[in-house]
Amino acid sequence: MSAAVTRLATKALEKLWGTAETDPWFRNPERKKIGEVWFESPPDTPLLIKFLFTSESLSIQVHPEDEYARKHHESRGKTEMWHILRAENGAKIAAGPRAEITRAALENAAGKPEIVDLLNWIPVKAGDTYFIPAGTIHALGGGLALCEIQQLSDVTYRLYDYGRRPDLHIEHSLNVAHLKPCEGKREPVELEEGRHLLAECDYFRTEKLTISGNATCRPGRIYVILEGQGLIGDEPFQPGEAFAVQHGDCRIDSSDASVLAVSV
Repeated sequence: MSAAVTRLATKALEKLWGTAETDPWFRNPERKKIGEVWFESPPDTPLLIKFLFTSESLSIQVHPEDEYARKHHESRGKTEMWHILRAENGAKIAAGPRAEITRAALENAAGKPEIVDLLNWIPVKAGDTYFIPAGTIHALGGGLALCEIQQLSDVTYRLYDYGRRPDLHIEHSLNVAHLKPCEGKREPVELEEGRHLLAECDYFRTEKLTISGNATCRPGRIYVILEGQGLIGDEPFQPGEAFAVQHGDCRIDSSDASVLAVSV
């Protein structure tokens, strides 16, 4: 193991809405219904990076901002982003309401199928990026594989879960939900050849690197392998792995790789 590079351990979670179709990012020979694969965060890194795999729609939910989460849960809030890796025909996500709504309208629809029609459902494709600030009502549809980068928090308020679970969180949701439409999609900004900025906020910055040859890896960043094989420092990599560069620059070598570089 290189002194500068650490391969991050993973934890796979089975979910009712998960799928056995997790290749090439997670090897699943037992064909379990894997919904999430979490990477173990390096010390003092207040982020969680994970892959999500969906066969059906997830709950309609919202996360609180920092102040509300500290007050009610002694936790951080949860702002997140999604980078779509695979999308079946018709796959979609929801981000915010279709039009501005009132708190009363949201309360009336919460817990009922009618809430689905209040949301802005967006057809998605591989390569799309969506930024979901805390307070944004959101949901993932089925037929997706994506990489999620989020604040290190698991405070989730559910407004509707298609009858799968009774534990909704209506009052908290109403207190934190943004009632206006949101921008959602982020277009990549080219920084230099083979390097694009996908999303940036107070909590994280995510760039996408397209490597055909080599590139420099900077310390204090996490590198998530989306496509391709090669070496990062002295460590071989393949899709679905993530590495923390702890100190000093190192090199990533590949004939054809796609990598997310995430920093706080």
